[in-house]
Amino acid sequence: MLQEAELSIDDGAQESKNMKFAIKTFCKSGRARVGLLQLTTLGNKEIIEIETPALLLTTRKGLPAFIPPDHLPFLPSPDSRLLHFSPMHFMECPDLKTISKIGGVHRLLGLQGYGFVAVPRDSILSLPECNSSNKNGASFETPCGRFLVKPLEYMKMISSMKPDLWVSLADEVHASVTVKRNKVSVDRTITWLDTCISLKPRDGVLFGSIVGGCNVEERTRCAQEVAKRNVSGYYIGGFGLGDSIDERSTYLHAVTDSLPKEKPRQVCGLGLPEEVLQGIAAGIDLFDSTYIYHLTLEGFALIFPLNNDKCTQDPQLCPMASDYTKINLKATVYRKDTSRIVEGCTCYTCQNHTKAYINHLLNVHEMLAQILLEIHNTHHYLSFFRLIREAITEGKFEEFRQKFIQNRRGHLLAASPITFELESPVR
Repeated sequence: MLQEAELSIDDGAQESKNMKFAIKTFCKSGRARVGLLQLTTLGNKEIIEIETPALLLTTRKGLPAFIPPDHLPFLPSPDSRLLHFSPMHFMECPDLKTISKIGGVHRLLGLQGYGFVAVPRDSILSLPECNSSNKNGASFETPCGRFLVKPLEYMKMISSMKPDLWVSLADEVHASVTVKRNKVSVDRTITWLDTCISLKPRDGVLFGSIVGGCNVEERTRCAQEVAKRNVSGYYIGGFGLGDSIDERSTYLHAVTDSLPKEKPRQVCGLGLPEEVLQGIAAGIDLFDSTYIYHLTLEGFALIFPLNNDKCTQDPQLCPMASDYTKINLKATVYRKDTSRIVEGCTCYTCQNHTKAYINHLLNVHEMLAQILLEIHNTHHYLSFFRLIREAITEGKFEEFRQKFIQNRRGHLLAASPITFELESPVR
C-alpha cells in the first residue's frame, strides 16, 4: 500500500478512484524517479500495482502482435499487465455497438485482469497525418485507409471500448512543420482536451495530451495549459516524428518542468534503450514502444547484458549476425547452435528452446518463431526496466545510464558495417 509520506493523486475527480500514483524515490542528482501505479481494472475490478518507470506492451487490436493470450502468463507479472492499444485499430470491425454490448476491450479479448491504455496514435498501424488534420479532427493513416477522427467520434470509441486509462485526442505534427502550424496544433489539442473532459465517461482515467513539436515555447505553453485541467496524468506526444534525439532532452525537460510532480507522465515515440533512458532522465514514468515488435518482426533477439557489464565479444557471435546487443537469428551461423539465446535467462523461450530451433522456424516461415522471439524480447526489455528502477532506488541512475550508453556505443562501433546493411532501421 502507499505510505503517507509519498506523493499521491487526490484531485477529487471520479476517475482518480480507479487510479492512484505515488512517488517512492527521486534520483538525488536528476529527475528520474521510481513510482507505484495502482490501477483498478474495469474488467474485473482487480487492482494492478506496477512500479514505474514501466513499459506498456504494444498491441495490435489489444494483443501483442505475436503472443497469444495463453502465452501472456509466461511474461513477468505484474510488469507485463499494462497493454497499449489504439482505438483506430478497430475502425474497420467490430463496430462500436458490438464492442460495447460485449463489455469493452477486456471482455472482447478475455483479458479482464489486464489494464488497457488507449492512445490514438501508435507506430505500427495508426500514424498521425498532420497534413490532413483540420480544426474538426485529427487524421490518421491506418491499414484501412486515412481517417479523420473528430473529438465526439473519439469519445464514442472510448465509451464503447471502456479502457482503464485513455489519452485525449491530439494534433501531433511532424518536426518539419512551420511555427504557425505547430502553434495551431497546440491550440487544437487544448480545445479537444476540453471537449474530451466534457464528454468523458464515468469510469476510466484520463491523461491530457501535450504537443508542441520542436519548439520549447509551444511545448511549455501546452504543458502549462493542460496542467490547469482536471486530468489524472499526462501524455507527451509528438516525438518519433522527425525530431532529433540530440535535441529531445530540451523539449522533454521543458514539458516536465511545467507539470506537477505528483502525477504520472507517459510518452510515445521513445523506443530504443538510449531513448528510454533519456526519457527517464527527464522524469517520464510510462513508455509505449514498438521497439520489441520491430526487433521480433526482423528476427532479432536481445542479448545485451542486464548487469550493465561490458559485453565480452563471444567468439561464437558472428559479426554479420550480431552487434553484441542483439543477434539476427536468421543467420546461418545459428543453424546448428544448440545454446539458449541468453544463458541464464528465465524466459519461457530460453528455458525450452535453442537458437538452432528458432533459426529453423524463421527460415521455414513458421509463426512460432515470432512467438518465441517476442516472449524473449519482451522478458529481456522488462528486465531492463527493472534494472533501471533498481539503479534509481540505489541513487546510481546517471552512472547506470552513462555506462549503458557507452557500452552500447562501443558494441555498435565494433560491429561490422555489413551488420547494419542486414539490420535495416532496427537499432
